[in-house]
Amino acid sequence: MINNVVLVGRLTKDADLRYTSSGTAVASFTLAVNKAFKKENEEQKADFINCVIWRKTAESLANYTSKGSLVGIEGRIQTRSYDNQQGQRVYVTEVVAEVVSFLDTKNSQKTADADRQAPIHTNTQNYNSNQASSNYSRPETKPDITNKSTPYEMSDDDLPF
Repeated sequence: MINNVVLVGRLTKDADLRYTSSGTAVASFTLAVNKAFKKENEEQKADFINCVIWRKTAESLANYTSKGSLVGIEGRIQTRSYDNQQGQRVYVTEVVAEVVSFLDTKNSQKTADADRQAPIHTNTQNYNSNQASSNYSRPETKPDITNKSTPYEMSDDDLPF
């Protein structure tokens, strides 16, 4: 059987880090995941998904993220039940996160706190600095390989690997 979940969303509040009686860290959090569609003239809607994460990863999530942080998680769906203080049976469905990816930088999180819309930042290094570290050099002009009537000849020296 397959039980695999991959989500990317923003934390609705800071993760709630607790410790079991045996000292194992556990954090619970809710992830707001935007729906893939939206109606014209409406705001973007989201699903709010309850998640739990354990051990060292739970501590990392609690220490390095905050409300509004963009995170990606991989995990599985779990259902469980317990009796509340009134003696009623409560059923819970949640995602047990096993891997977490921090998709915000601290600087973009400060921007998110200021205007509540943080852009996703990527590492944008200059191409020439990367090129200097390899023997590959980009050709000045790109050959036209769309014409299928004549074969395009390429030598091994033209390959980047």
